[in-house]
Amino acid sequence: MDAKKNTADSPNLPPEEEKLFTSLRAATWPEFVGQEKIKESLKVMIEAAKKRKEPMEHILFYGPPGLGKTTLAHLTAKEMGVNIRVTSGPAIERAGDLAAILTNLEPRDILFIDEIHRLSKVVEETLYPAMEDFAIDIVIGKGPSARTLRLDLPPLTIIGATTRIGLISAPLRDRFGMTHRLSFYKPEDLMKIINRAAEKLKIILDKGIAFELAKRARGTPRIALKLLKRLRDVSQVHGDGAATFDLLARALDLLTVDPLGLDDSDRRYLLAIIDKFAGGPVGVETIAAVISEDIGTIEEVIEPYLMQIGFLKRTPRGRMITTTACVHLGKKMTGEQIKMIG
Repeated sequence: MDAKKNTADSPNLPPEEEKLFTSLRAATWPEFVGQEKIKESLKVMIEAAKKRKEPMEHILFYGPPGLGKTTLAHLTAKEMGVNIRVTSGPAIERAGDLAAILTNLEPRDILFIDEIHRLSKVVEETLYPAMEDFAIDIVIGKGPSARTLRLDLPPLTIIGATTRIGLISAPLRDRFGMTHRLSFYKPEDLMKIINRAAEKLKIILDKGIAFELAKRARGTPRIALKLLKRLRDVSQVHGDGAATFDLLARALDLLTVDPLGLDDSDRRYLLAIIDKFAGGPVGVETIAAVISEDIGTIEEVIEPYLMQIGFLKRTPRGRMITTTACVHLGKKMTGEQIKMIG
């Protein structure tokens, strides 16, 4: 199977990082660790579609970045024996761009749209008939003389991926036959991913290092692989290629990653709320201005993990830091602050 690849795949990653994750991406279902319920559901859906010789229903994956949404899309295409075309919401600027992509697909092919919540309204409305009727409406001309031409499309499957499902309109969301939320990974699953990646990268890991990396990976395979790559760099520069605990400590120090996986961005976020706003509550817009960070990055990258480990609360009045976070950061709080935070 020849996959049709678009450079918009994983647009936020530097080329060298994208090459790393592509080379380490699971190529078969057994290689894909975690998300067992989703895998089982997809296997049934794929088998049923192959028996009927029909395209799969449209699928929507959502959840924090780095959990395997793109990999699942590629595995689905491989199991179906069809091509996959990869693009992203921001890359499809006009309805004509979408039409050009759709009309070049073969029967039962898959179009994977990353960051689908960022599709413009015009493009989104053009996608509706493609998903429902395998057709696309093209407007020819302008003003009173304008007319609509309907082009038939081959039966196809749209797979969407998003980190912010709440930004997807109800009409678009309802057109997906299956919606799956990807969850954070357990340390034992991350260890399997790290060990397998180490074998592919020909890195010798001392016993216990995979567990230490997994603890700091924030429940995310992409972060686990980034940490592993940095460890590889340090091992090759300052050692003989074998990854020891001393070299791991040096790599983590360079990355400023602590034992819970918090980095500088996380600590700046937490300390801003503690030092400038007495632990909260404070609005996300105010925090973004104080730490000079994008609101989307705060909501999609920083906050999910902090809430998962119990360091942050989202309340109707704003964000609040927990006493657990203060203890971790070595910050003392007044009795009134502790009472307010709870």
